[in-house]
Amino acid sequence: MTGSQPQAAPHRISYTIGSRRLITVGRNVIPVAFSLTDVLAGRIPTIPSITHADGFRILSAPPAAEARLRDAMPGFLMGGREDYERHYIDMTGSYDDYLARFSGKTRSTLRRKRRKMENESGGSLDLRLYSRPEEMDEFVHHAVPLSRITYQARLLDAGLPESEIARAEMRELAWQDRVRAFLLFLNGEPVAYLYLPVIGETLVYAYLGYDPAHANLSPGTVLQMGALERLFAEQRYRYFDFTEGEGAHKRLFGTRSAPCASFLLLRPTLANRALLSSLKAFDAAVGNARSLAARTGAEHLLRRALRT
Repeated sequence: MTGSQPQAAPHRISYTIGSRRLITVGRNVIPVAFSLTDVLAGRIPTIPSITHADGFRILSAPPAAEARLRDAMPGFLMGGREDYERHYIDMTGSYDDYLARFSGKTRSTLRRKRRKMENESGGSLDLRLYSRPEEMDEFVHHAVPLSRITYQARLLDAGLPESEIARAEMRELAWQDRVRAFLLFLNGEPVAYLYLPVIGETLVYAYLGYDPAHANLSPGTVLQMGALERLFAEQRYRYFDFTEGEGAHKRLFGTRSAPCASFLLLRPTLANRALLSSLKAFDAAVGNARSLAARTGAEHLLRRALRT
């Protein structure tokens, strides 16, 4: 369970309330990410040599893997833990089979949202697919400015990457036929994007965003369903992996899920111990405040305060 990849990279450990980041503390950590096939097969990815890094950032580990990770890194401190269901779509079958899993009410809502977008866009859905090398620069040209105004970029640091290295990787994936990227246009202007690398038979939900000015048209939902219709038609994929983290979008569109956790494993230094202890205390205080707000009926006041 040793190796030289991936390399350590700066990671911002955040003290957050809702989607508002109050304080961040940096550490150099090595990401160790479990793929969906790792999770389903019970495999542990290669654990790189730690060299001069502060520790590891474990992404989407299934419960059975935690004891083995601790054995591989004795004495390391665990913190910043997030437990969640890792949602995914089992893409065996057809798009119609997929639609059939939704309730009649949900199917009606999805159709209504699509019709609303079509009506606003002159009667048809302007959804464009980018998968060839010569198309990726055009995708980036439209998607990057859109990404900058999304809440994913502004609040979560999860916008589409803009570096030339990232663009070169997109082109390389396209040369290998290992990427599917989509843009949804409204009257000639992009309003939502979806970027999906392909690993084996799995589509990876890497980046999605939409223009908040058009939130009333549900562009993210319309794009997701339109993209899935095209992807099912390829009859190439086994899974659509929503990766780590919870979210209403993932719960709605996923057909199955697996329990996972993401967390930090840091060297047992005094600074790291203090950092993780303070983060745990802060998260507990936020949780207590939310519970108090729920008991007293003040949840709407708390949400309003966080938005200002």
